[in-house]
Amino acid sequence: MLTKLTRWFQAAPGAKASRAHAAVAFYVDGRAVWTPRDYAALSREGFQKNAIVHRAVRLVAEAAASLPLILKQDGRELSTHPLLSLLARPNLREGGQRFLESVYGHLMVSGNAYVEAVGVDGAPAELYTLRPDRMRVVPGSDGWPAAYEYNVGSQIVRFAAAQGEAVPPVLHLTLFHPADDHYGLSPMEAAATALDIHNAAGAWNKAFLDNAARPSGALVVGGSALTDAQFERLKGELEANYQGASNAGRPLLLEGGLDWKPLSLSPKDMDFVQAKAAAAREIALAFGVPPLLLGLSGDNTHANYAEANRAFYRQTVIPLVKRTMEAFAQWLSPGYGETLRLEPDLDTIEALADERESLWRRVSAASFLTDDEKREAVGYGRSTPPRPARGKPTQA
Repeated sequence: MLTKLTRWFQAAPGAKASRAHAAVAFYVDGRAVWTPRDYAALSREGFQKNAIVHRAVRLVAEAAASLPLILKQDGRELSTHPLLSLLARPNLREGGQRFLESVYGHLMVSGNAYVEAVGVDGAPAELYTLRPDRMRVVPGSDGWPAAYEYNVGSQIVRFAAAQGEAVPPVLHLTLFHPADDHYGLSPMEAAATALDIHNAAGAWNKAFLDNAARPSGALVVGGSALTDAQFERLKGELEANYQGASNAGRPLLLEGGLDWKPLSLSPKDMDFVQAKAAAAREIALAFGVPPLLLGLSGDNTHANYAEANRAFYRQTVIPLVKRTMEAFAQWLSPGYGETLRLEPDLDTIEALADERESLWRRVSAASFLTDDEKREAVGYGRSTPPRPARGKPTQA
C-alpha cells in the first residue's frame, strides 16, 4: 500500500517557497479546509457494522503496533533513550501498543491521523492521538498548513503548525490522496461501493431468514375479490400470527375459498451470495490484507496461509510502519537535539523467518565477503570501523 505521511512544515527565514502551493493558498488562506467525506458514516457503516472492514482494520493496526522498534543515531543502535521511553508510555492513559493502534486505526478508517505532543522545557513529554473528524487544517499564505483547529462541541482548540518550538504541537499523518492537498484517502472510501454491496447482501440475508428463508407465497382468492375490510383483516392476521422466525412452519387456516400457492426464490437466483463474496475480497484488497487472513474462502492450506501472511507483512505492514516511524523521528528528534531514526525490527517478525534464514545462509556461504560486510548485508552495523578506500591516503 503506497502511503505518504504529511508532516509538519516550518520554513526557515529566507527559505524558498513552492509557487504551486502559493497558488493553492490563493483561495484557502486562513480558512479551515473541511474533510470532504463523512468520517462518522465511514466508521459506523464500515468499522462498526461490517465484519470484514472491522477485522481488516484491526489486523493492520494490531500487526503494525506490535512490531518492536529500533532507534538509531549515526547508524548506531541505541538500547536506551528518552524517545524509546516516550513511545513505550506515551501518556498516563495508554501504553505504547494501544497508542500506536489508535494511530494506525485512524489512518485505516479516515486516511488521516493526528498526534499531539505535550512538551516540557522543549522536550516532548507526552503524546496523544486526536480524533480526525474533529480536526481541521487551516492553510497559510504559502499553501502549507499554518494551523490545526480541534473542535469539541462548542470549543475550538487552535494549534499553530510552527510556534518557534523545536517540536511542533501536532503531527499530521495521511495516506496518499491524488486529488486532495491536505487530507488523505481512506482505504474504506476506496472500497465504498464494495462495502455497500456487502452490507446490502447481509441485510438481504437477514430479511430472508426473517421470512423463513423463502418468499412467503401467495393467497389466491377463488370467486369474487375480497373487500377492503376483508383484505385488511387477512393482512393483519398473517402479520400477527404467521410472520417471523417464531411462527415458522405454523399451519395456515384458510376460509372463504382462499388457496395457498407457495413461491420460492433461491439464493442462486438472487446471486447475492456470490456478490457478497466478491465484495468482501474487494474490501480486503483495498486494505492490503490477503483474503485468506480474513477467513474468506480460498485455498486454505498451511503453505498458502504462510505465503499470505508473509505478503501481508511485506506489502502492507512494514511499509506502513516505516513511513510512520520516519515521520515520528523527524518530528520528535529536534526536541532532543539529535538526529534519530526509528525503524521496525524485522528480525522479530515470525512470518519472515524463512526469508531471514535463507538470507543468512547465502551470506554466510559468501567467502568473498568479510565479516563486517556480511553484517551489513543482513542489516547489522559493522563491528569495526570501515577500512579506508584503496589508493586514497588517510587523513591524519
